Amino acid sequence: MMGSPPARRLGALAVFLLALFLAAPWGVDCGYNVASVAGSKNRLRARLELAGGGGGGAAPELGPDYLDSRVEESLETDSRLHVRITDADHPRWEVPQDVIPRPSPDSFLAATRPGGGRVLSTATSDLTFAIHTSPFRFTVTRRSTGDVLFDTTPNLVFKDRYLELTSSLPPPGRASLYGLGEQTKRTFRLQRNDTFTLWNSDIAAGNVDLNLYGSHPFYMDVRSGGGGGGGAAHGVLLLNSNGMDVIYGGSYVTYKVIGGVLDFYFFAGPSPLAVVDQYTQLIGRPAPMPYWSFGFHQCRYGYKNVADLEGVVAGYAKARIPLEVMWTDIDYMDAYKDFTLDPVNFPADRMRPFVDRLHRNGQKFVVIIDPGINVNTTYGTFVRGMKQDIFLKWNGSNYLGVVWPGNVYFPDFLNPRAAEFWAREIAAFRRTLPVDGLWVDMNEISNFVDPPPLNAIDDPPYRINNSGVRRPINNKTVPASAVHYGGVAEYDAHNLFGFLEARATHDALLRDTGRRPFVLSRSTFVGSGRYTAHWTGDNAATWEDLHYSINTMLSFGLFGIPMIGADICGFGGNTTEELCSRWIQLGAFYPFSRDHSAIGTVRRELYLWESVARSARKALGLRYRLLPYLYTLMYEAHTTGAPIARPLFFSYPGDVETYGIDRQFLLGRGVLVSPVLEPGATTVTAYFPAGRWFSLYDFSLVVATKTGKRVTLPAPADTVNVHVAGGNILTLQQPALTSSRVRQSVVHLLVALADDSTATGDLFLDDGESPEMAGPRSRWSQIKFSGATESGGGVVRVRSHVVHDSYAPSRTMAIGKVVLMGLRSPAPPKGFAVYANGVQVNASTAVGGAAGSPEKGALGVAHVSGLTLVVGQEFDLKVVMTY
Repeated sequence: MMGSPPARRLGALAVFLLALFLAAPWGVDCGYNVASVAGSKNRLRARLELAGGGGGGAAPELGPDYLDSRVEESLETDSRLHVRITDADHPRWEVPQDVIPRPSPDSFLAATRPGGGRVLSTATSDLTFAIHTSPFRFTVTRRSTGDVLFDTTPNLVFKDRYLELTSSLPPPGRASLYGLGEQTKRTFRLQRNDTFTLWNSDIAAGNVDLNLYGSHPFYMDVRSGGGGGGGAAHGVLLLNSNGMDVIYGGSYVTYKVIGGVLDFYFFAGPSPLAVVDQYTQLIGRPAPMPYWSFGFHQCRYGYKNVADLEGVVAGYAKARIPLEVMWTDIDYMDAYKDFTLDPVNFPADRMRPFVDRLHRNGQKFVVIIDPGINVNTTYGTFVRGMKQDIFLKWNGSNYLGVVWPGNVYFPDFLNPRAAEFWAREIAAFRRTLPVDGLWVDMNEISNFVDPPPLNAIDDPPYRINNSGVRRPINNKTVPASAVHYGGVAEYDAHNLFGFLEARATHDALLRDTGRRPFVLSRSTFVGSGRYTAHWTGDNAATWEDLHYSINTMLSFGLFGIPMIGADICGFGGNTTEELCSRWIQLGAFYPFSRDHSAIGTVRRELYLWESVARSARKALGLRYRLLPYLYTLMYEAHTTGAPIARPLFFSYPGDVETYGIDRQFLLGRGVLVSPVLEPGATTVTAYFPAGRWFSLYDFSLVVATKTGKRVTLPAPADTVNVHVAGGNILTLQQPALTSSRVRQSVVHLLVALADDSTATGDLFLDDGESPEMAGPRSRWSQIKFSGATESGGGVVRVRSHVVHDSYAPSRTMAIGKVVLMGLRSPAPPKGFAVYANGVQVNASTAVGGAAGSPEKGALGVAHVSGLTLVVGQEFDLKVVMTY
């Protein structure tokens, strides 16, 4: 019988309040008290006891609470604080040391002693840790400002398969959070009430707000105003490979984890660049990528045969569009089996000559491989894998999955023999076809069937928000109850598979070729950047995905994976001419720039539409000119963790207007890309932070502002707006169809003077393929450039300082032209005198912009040509303007 309207309203209210209570970031009133504390100079250890004497605990439907837990804190460096909460008496699963090498808990325990305070702080660190005892909670504070960075509520939950912890955040508007993934998001900055589920899944990237291919429980928090000042940043990592939900509620962040330990790391910053430096010091620096990988790549799922591949290569050459690397998806395989060639459409006697021709032309070839090995007794790879017993186990035998080739077993890359097996298969395949890199796909692990539950581990008491509908964790992957080498449950190691396969593939290529490996992995984890590049996965050919690609690209820069890009023109669905044209204008400036599309969709090679070809020639022409700059950014990424593509606040952390910008991005510290992201647009509104901004097409001054402002710019159909900030010196070479030809061309220096009439820049050089980048066994050169005006602006000096020079070609590379931008001229100059190392040289000069106009004091540009300044030798160039 239905109740009366008031009763129904009360019932609805009760249901609403119950739902609100269950969704709240805190559990029921329980938590832990501190029983004892031990410490030393840089370390604390506390034993925790369940509050209430163990009677009940929080959320009993999720299992019993641990009666005793342990929290350990250490200042591992002046900028890194480690806080680890685990079971007091028994070991639990943690991310293995060989995945993220780090100080072990045993060394921590040996260094502590009974007694001591409840505050961890040193004079050299800006991080202060404090334990609060009854009930237990902890805070992390920035010592220099008093700003609270992490402030846990007293409702810690620690069960066998459910852990929960919440930290409060400052009032809305003070904290801007970025990171946590992998998800396709509508904005780069996290939005209130976002839930990030971390459980690696084969879900197309065209779906927003769902857990995708990788797991990165790391965020950066940039604070504005308040006690922390403007632009101070810090980072937070939960080093845990188990499935989890991370809920960002605006005023709090809550972790709900289904296993492992609560292993937090805090990074002090205070600049965004310092945060990623400190983060990658822990998780590993990004791997150096070969020089050729910064060229343009072409792929498609659905190439029919070798003739199809040859036609694509010829199409790019005829259209005069750069093509660095040709790729093939699973089409090349014999019945989709790894390390085989289709004997009809891609036979070895045609594929090998095709690849040899690419190599003679300075081009490269990359193919895809998947982890599933077809169960087939006539298939050599399978036979050898069985003999070496390297496959994942389940219920007493090898786990049988289904992927592209049909029934498959999956290598268990926690097994040391699996990496050796993988390396031998790669080496044998490369004897048939000398591929230059490998693309590892489907490694979440993807599975075309849903494994039935075997035991309770397949259905944990807390269901993470898998696929946005809390679907079972076994859905379309291998069972959580599968067993890895050493008895490790897939339940714990699931999110590590892509990392482990990428590492094995990287090491195999290095061993086989002796050259710098190129690996592209779909699935990633914390630290994957040490071995692999990444792309954003199966996006869609939509204007929305065009924009969202910037958000994912910027997030992976934070995650320590700077070699990142999206499928240009979109993977799934049919693209359009206009969308493809605008996409290459953006995609030409992804760190990893590849056109890729799905079988059955309209072809989208860049030469097929003339309007797209025009956009490609212009955008890729500029990219290829910028290759020395991009490669120098790779060196910076490898040595400091700095992203190649960066949000604007990395260079302008004090400008709060930059915190929400995700429709533009920087390459390095000062090249600003402002793409068109909507159909039918002929203009684009771009934000320019304070300073001078010059066009990278004609070097003219476009914007000069003291405070930062939005400017509406023309955006012709074939042009993307790209600007350089004053204060930067860029090294450019001449455009060509391959990077090897670019490297043989003359060097130009672009000197963009800031308001204070100075500029600086860097150049890194090596052979582009040695395994080490700036290592003791490699040959490399690093040059720093500086520029400034003297004598009231009538003299400009550009100097170089050779930091290191063991790369011989740097002594034959010549700077033939220097472009000086932002000259302040009292009148049109009548002439120039040019001196190199104190000796006047016969250089040609030309002026443009305001320097050639009668406007007094206006800014202009001067081109100084005919120079022969050797890159590897220090020089002092002086340009004197006469009036």
